[in-house]
Amino acid sequence: MKNMYSHIVVGAGILGTSTAYHLAKQGASVLLIDRKEAGRATHVAAGIICPWMTQRRNKAWYRLANNGAHYYDTLIPELEALGETTTGYKKVGAIALHETSKIDKMQVIAENRFPEAPAIEQIERLTADRVRNMFPLIEYVEDALFVSGGARVDGRALRAALERGAIKQQATVLEADASLVVIDGQVKGVLIDEQIHYAEHIILTAGVWVNELLEPLQTRLDIRAEKGQILHLDIAADDTQHWPVIMGQRGLYLVSIEDGKLALGSTHEKQLDYNLQPTVKGMYALLTRALPVAPALEESNINEMRVGLRPYTSTSLPIIGRLPSHPNVLVANGLGASGLTIGPYLGRELAKLALGEELDINLDDYLPH
Repeated sequence: MKNMYSHIVVGAGILGTSTAYHLAKQGASVLLIDRKEAGRATHVAAGIICPWMTQRRNKAWYRLANNGAHYYDTLIPELEALGETTTGYKKVGAIALHETSKIDKMQVIAENRFPEAPAIEQIERLTADRVRNMFPLIEYVEDALFVSGGARVDGRALRAALERGAIKQQATVLEADASLVVIDGQVKGVLIDEQIHYAEHIILTAGVWVNELLEPLQTRLDIRAEKGQILHLDIAADDTQHWPVIMGQRGLYLVSIEDGKLALGSTHEKQLDYNLQPTVKGMYALLTRALPVAPALEESNINEMRVGLRPYTSTSLPIIGRLPSHPNVLVANGLGASGLTIGPYLGRELAKLALGEELDINLDDYLPH
């Protein structure tokens, strides 16, 4: 049948492209669709891959984040073997800057996690001089902890590499606005420009816009939007790509995204609409966190203010599974600020679910609701 696929994936952020890539890799007939919505989280996030020092207690979340961080050691060489060498991923290490009492706790947490997290590599307490040597813009340091296995990833570059990898394995990619097609109470495919594309399985990875897709099924998922503003700065420094990620107080992070360019983030603003306007309040919040730690940033130039919408759930846990009323419709969503850590790995798990294969995760922890 014309326009017939085994799997259609709607939403080509990091999660959707990873799902399409892994499905195509297994020989599935895949159509990946995206309308390139402004505010996609993948295109905005700075991409810090270092879940091991967090004091977040949710074990189900940590299992995904830890597995996701480790999965990069498999995924990046695999993409490079396909000729995709521009992945945006670089292992540069991560430095946490906090008061000594908190650094003490973070060190204990990281050391306890090390046996099941070899990607941590090394855990080291740093002096202020060592921090400044590694990241010259930093001036104020009370205490610091370094994890050498920490990494950064450019979400735009990795998403594009996964999409190209999927195409190389015979996936079809369309830029379009799709809607679900329901025939005799069953989802049969998607409608694009008055043409139906049929599939056995429909996979929805559409971020904060997923409930728009689900309207024909009279179903809503527990997905809300969180606005994140990230300031990109041009700094008067060369050879900055090797600088480690800085993780500071009140959610501050500094990431050298390329030579002479720095990402400063991030805000976490609950949204009732899809407002993507950068705000003075957001910029002020970011600068008041960063300047006391790195006052030299006052001399930098503003390159741009990126604004994106992160999908999150009321439990702060991602969701993955089949819709109970439509078992051929699969969903994954709600990765929040952990999208680039968890997304590639969860895409592989979602592909396994769609193919009827055994998963590495316990779905009961992440069922859609």
